[in-house]
Amino acid sequence: MGLPELIILGPLVAMAVGAAVIWRSLRRRARRLGYSSTGAYLRAAPRSDEEKRDAADLTLKGLVWCMLGLVFAPCVLIGLLPLFYGGRKLAWATMGLGLVDDGDQFGA
Repeated sequence: MGLPELIILGPLVAMAVGAAVIWRSLRRRARRLGYSSTGAYLRAAPRSDEEKRDAADLTLKGLVWCMLGLVFAPCVLIGLLPLFYGGRKLAWATMGLGLVDDGDQFGA
């Protein structure tokens, strides 16, 4: 294996490992907060101060990964998921949304 292969495969392996670490931490956080799945956690508006702190943490992690993308372009792809979902949760918390679950409103 030569240098060109290492230059190509290195960032791809780093991207895969980074994505796996982020997904694993999201899954662990969703279980700890009592959600049935990671997707349910990402879709839900923050209900408590702890979830608001987690949303801010998720947004900042995504921002850091996107900034690393300025050096290694594949890192932007890792950072987009936490940046989007964390930012959305923070926006909902700032607007006061999430006081009522959307799934509970049938005729609204």
